[in-house]
Amino acid sequence: MQRTDSIINIAISTVTVQDLETVLPYVIEFRKQLFPMLDPQKIPRDLLDFKQLYLDEQAGTFLQARDMSGKLVGVIGMLAYDYRFPHLDLDARKTVEVARLFVDPDYRRSGLGTALFRQLTKVAKEKAVERLYLHTHPFLEGAHEFWLKQGFCLKEFCDESGFPTIHMELLLGQSIKLKCSAELELSK
Repeated sequence: MQRTDSIINIAISTVTVQDLETVLPYVIEFRKQLFPMLDPQKIPRDLLDFKQLYLDEQAGTFLQARDMSGKLVGVIGMLAYDYRFPHLDLDARKTVEVARLFVDPDYRRSGLGTALFRQLTKVAKEKAVERLYLHTHPFLEGAHEFWLKQGFCLKEFCDESGFPTIHMELLLGQSIKLKCSAELELSK
Protein backbone atom coordinates (compact mmCIF):
# COMPACT_ATOMS: atom_id res chain seq x y z
CA MET A 1 0.00 0.00 0.00
CA GLN A 2 1.16 3.53 -0.73
CA ARG A 3 2.55 5.58 2.14
CA THR A 4 0.11 8.23 3.37
CA ASP A 5 1.71 11.62 3.98
CA SER A 6 -1.33 13.52 5.15
CA ILE A 7 -3.74 13.02 7.98
CA ILE A 8 -6.15 15.73 6.85
CA ASN A 9 -8.83 13.16 6.05
CA ILE A 10 -8.44 11.19 9.27
CA ALA A 11 -11.15 11.36 11.91
CA ILE A 12 -10.16 10.86 15.55
CA SER A 13 -12.98 9.92 17.91
CA THR A 14 -13.65 8.25 21.23
CA VAL A 15 -14.23 4.51 21.10
CA THR A 16 -17.73 3.50 22.14
CA VAL A 17 -19.26 0.11 22.92
CA GLN A 18 -20.41 -0.08 19.30
CA ASP A 19 -16.76 0.18 18.12
CA LEU A 20 -15.48 -2.70 20.26
CA GLU A 21 -16.02 -5.39 17.64
CA THR A 22 -13.47 -3.70 15.35
CA VAL A 23 -11.18 -1.91 17.82
CA LEU A 24 -10.43 -4.76 20.21
CA PRO A 25 -9.34 -7.28 17.51
CA TYR A 26 -7.24 -4.51 15.90
CA VAL A 27 -5.42 -3.86 19.19
CA ILE A 28 -4.91 -7.57 19.93
CA GLU A 29 -3.51 -8.24 16.45
CA PHE A 30 -1.24 -5.18 16.57
CA ARG A 31 0.09 -6.32 19.95
CA LYS A 32 0.89 -9.77 18.51
CA GLN A 33 2.86 -8.16 15.69
CA LEU A 34 4.84 -5.85 17.98
CA PHE A 35 5.48 -8.48 20.66
CA PRO A 36 5.86 -11.82 18.86
CA MET A 37 7.87 -13.13 21.81
CA LEU A 38 4.81 -13.02 24.09
CA ASP A 39 2.29 -15.83 24.33
CA PRO A 40 -0.61 -14.66 22.13
CA GLN A 41 -3.02 -16.73 24.24
CA LYS A 42 -2.29 -14.58 27.34
CA ILE A 43 -4.37 -11.47 26.89
CA PRO A 44 -3.35 -8.59 29.22
CA ARG A 45 -5.81 -7.44 31.87
CA ASP A 46 -6.47 -4.09 30.20
CA LEU A 47 -7.64 -5.88 27.04
CA LEU A 48 -9.66 -8.50 28.92
CA ASP A 49 -11.41 -5.74 30.88
CA PHE A 50 -11.32 -3.22 28.02
CA LYS A 51 -14.84 -1.85 28.41
CA GLN A 52 -14.53 -1.41 32.16
CA LEU A 53 -11.03 0.14 32.20
CA TYR A 54 -11.15 2.33 29.09
CA LEU A 55 -14.84 3.11 28.59
CA ASP A 56 -16.57 2.90 31.98
CA GLU A 57 -13.95 4.22 34.42
CA GLN A 58 -13.80 8.00 34.88
CA ALA A 59 -10.05 8.21 34.19
CA GLY A 60 -10.15 5.98 31.13
CA THR A 61 -10.60 6.68 27.46
CA PHE A 62 -9.67 5.06 24.19
CA LEU A 63 -9.37 6.94 20.91
CA GLN A 64 -9.52 5.67 17.36
CA ALA A 65 -8.38 7.15 14.06
CA ARG A 66 -10.22 6.18 10.90
CA ASP A 67 -9.64 7.15 7.29
CA MET A 68 -12.38 8.42 4.96
CA SER A 69 -13.48 4.88 4.14
CA GLY A 70 -13.88 4.07 7.85
CA LYS A 71 -10.78 1.88 8.03
CA LEU A 72 -9.18 1.86 11.49
CA VAL A 73 -5.62 3.25 11.11
CA GLY A 74 -4.58 4.08 14.67
CA VAL A 75 -5.50 3.94 18.35
CA ILE A 76 -4.36 5.20 21.73
CA GLY A 77 -5.75 4.79 25.24
CA MET A 78 -5.36 5.84 28.83
CA LEU A 79 -6.50 4.17 32.00
CA ALA A 80 -6.10 4.84 35.70
CA TYR A 81 -2.57 3.91 36.71
CA ASP A 82 -2.60 0.86 39.00
CA TYR A 83 0.84 1.39 40.64
CA ARG A 84 1.95 -2.09 39.57
CA PHE A 85 5.58 -0.89 39.48
CA PRO A 86 6.13 -0.12 43.18
CA HIS A 87 9.78 0.81 42.60
CA LEU A 88 8.72 3.91 40.64
CA ASP A 89 8.65 7.05 42.72
CA LEU A 90 5.20 8.34 41.76
CA ASP A 91 3.44 10.62 44.22
CA ALA A 92 -0.30 10.92 44.79
CA ARG A 93 -1.06 13.12 41.74
CA LYS A 94 -3.95 11.90 39.62
CA THR A 95 -2.09 9.62 37.22
CA VAL A 96 -3.17 7.72 34.13
CA GLU A 97 -1.19 5.27 32.06
CA VAL A 98 -0.95 5.98 28.35
CA ALA A 99 -1.28 2.67 26.54
CA ARG A 100 -1.70 0.99 23.18
CA LEU A 101 -0.53 3.69 20.77
CA PHE A 102 -0.65 1.75 17.53
CA VAL A 103 -0.45 3.42 14.12
CA ASP A 104 -0.92 1.56 10.84
CA PRO A 105 2.47 1.31 9.05
CA ASP A 106 1.09 3.30 6.09
CA TYR A 107 0.45 6.25 8.42
CA ARG A 108 3.70 6.26 10.41
CA ARG A 109 5.68 9.50 10.24
CA SER A 110 2.57 11.29 8.98
CA GLY A 111 1.79 13.02 12.29
CA LEU A 112 -1.02 10.63 13.17
CA GLY A 113 0.64 9.38 16.38
CA THR A 114 1.15 12.97 17.52
CA ALA A 115 -2.45 13.88 16.61
CA LEU A 116 -3.77 10.91 18.59
CA PHE A 117 -1.60 11.84 21.57
CA ARG A 118 -2.63 15.51 21.47
CA GLN A 119 -6.30 14.52 21.48
CA LEU A 120 -5.64 12.14 24.38
CA THR A 121 -3.93 14.97 26.28
CA LYS A 122 -7.00 17.19 25.79
CA VAL A 123 -9.21 14.46 27.24
CA ALA A 124 -6.79 13.96 30.14
CA LYS A 125 -6.92 17.67 31.00
CA GLU A 126 -10.73 17.61 30.87
CA LYS A 127 -10.61 14.73 33.38
CA ALA A 128 -8.24 16.73 35.66
CA VAL A 129 -5.36 14.28 35.15
CA GLU A 130 -2.10 15.63 36.52
CA ARG A 131 0.39 13.03 35.28
CA LEU A 132 0.66 10.84 32.21
CA TYR A 133 2.76 7.73 32.80
CA LEU A 134 3.87 5.20 30.21
CA HIS A 135 6.46 2.56 29.63
CA THR A 136 8.06 1.48 26.40
CA HIS A 137 10.91 -0.75 25.29
CA PRO A 138 14.15 -0.05 23.40
CA PHE A 139 13.33 -2.71 20.79
CA LEU A 140 10.26 -0.70 19.67
CA GLU A 141 11.96 1.37 17.01
CA GLY A 142 11.50 5.10 17.49
CA ALA A 143 9.17 4.80 20.50
CA HIS A 144 11.46 6.37 23.11
CA GLU A 145 12.32 9.26 20.79
CA PHE A 146 8.66 9.78 19.90
CA TRP A 147 7.67 10.11 23.56
CA LEU A 148 10.55 12.48 24.27
CA LYS A 149 9.26 14.72 21.45
CA GLN A 150 5.84 14.68 23.10
CA GLY A 151 7.40 16.11 26.30
CA PHE A 152 7.83 12.94 28.36
CA CYS A 153 10.82 12.58 30.66
CA LEU A 154 12.64 9.44 31.65
CA LYS A 155 11.58 8.23 35.08
CA GLU A 156 13.59 5.00 35.19
CA PHE A 157 15.27 2.50 32.88
CA CYS A 158 15.25 -1.05 34.22
CA ASP A 159 14.44 -4.68 33.50
CA GLU A 160 10.80 -5.71 33.90
CA SER A 161 9.99 -9.42 33.52
CA GLY A 162 13.01 -9.98 31.28
CA PHE A 163 12.47 -6.91 29.07
CA PRO A 164 14.51 -3.71 29.13
CA THR A 165 11.85 -1.13 30.02
CA ILE A 166 11.80 2.66 29.82
CA HIS A 167 9.41 4.26 32.32
CA MET A 168 8.40 7.82 31.41
CA GLU A 169 6.14 10.58 32.71
CA LEU A 170 4.68 13.89 31.63
CA LEU A 171 3.29 16.30 34.21
CA LEU A 172 0.35 18.18 32.73
CA GLY A 173 0.02 21.89 33.31
CA GLN A 174 3.75 22.39 33.73
CA SER A 175 6.07 23.90 31.18
CA ILE A 176 9.22 21.86 30.71
CA LYS A 177 11.95 24.22 29.54
CA LEU A 178 14.95 22.08 30.45
CA LYS A 179 15.62 18.45 29.72
CA CYS A 180 14.86 16.18 32.62
CA SER A 181 17.90 15.48 34.74
CA ALA A 182 17.43 11.76 34.18
CA GLU A 183 17.53 12.27 30.40
CA LEU A 184 20.73 14.24 30.75
CA GLU A 185 22.26 11.45 32.81
CA LEU A 186 21.19 8.84 30.25
CA SER A 187 22.78 10.78 27.40
CA LYS A 188 26.22 10.97 29.09
